[in-house]
Amino acid sequence: MTEQIRLPRLSTDHDFDGESFAPIYTTTVTVSGGIARHGRASGRARSADGVLDLPLRMPAELGGDGQGTNPEQLFAAGLAACFHGALSLVARQAALDPAAISVAASVAFGRDPEDGGYVLRVDLSVMWPGIDPAVAAPLLEKAGALSPYAKMARQGTATTITLAS
Repeated sequence: MTEQIRLPRLSTDHDFDGESFAPIYTTTVTVSGGIARHGRASGRARSADGVLDLPLRMPAELGGDGQGTNPEQLFAAGLAACFHGALSLVARQAALDPAAISVAASVAFGRDPEDGGYVLRVDLSVMWPGIDPAVAAPLLEKAGALSPYAKMARQGTATTITLAS
């Protein structure tokens, strides 16, 4: 038996008409340090609802054992899923079938030449067999403007850092 999954009710037409940020969904994931007392090296990521609960490990390329997922993989998964959802929505609005669409997100971790710290680089690759590139181009652009992950990767995001008591 195939389980029926409902499409989200979000749209680009009538979800919001305010002047400030209006959260629709909020989640919290907590990372602890594990045996090495270092979240990236031996940590555990757990969502408040317990649905996400997995070990974190450094990739072998960064000196780790590579025996668990890492933040770049998690970010790539979120980015690809969110962009896929946005592209699916705009494809449907254009009366196109999004069934064949797949999105690959590559996230590169490296040194920032500006300050010597670290920075991420992101590349999205959309596979959409049979679509005319001239038809796809404006839809990719619209999805890029709609997807909050793509927006964050392109222009940053408001972030606060506080010490919890």
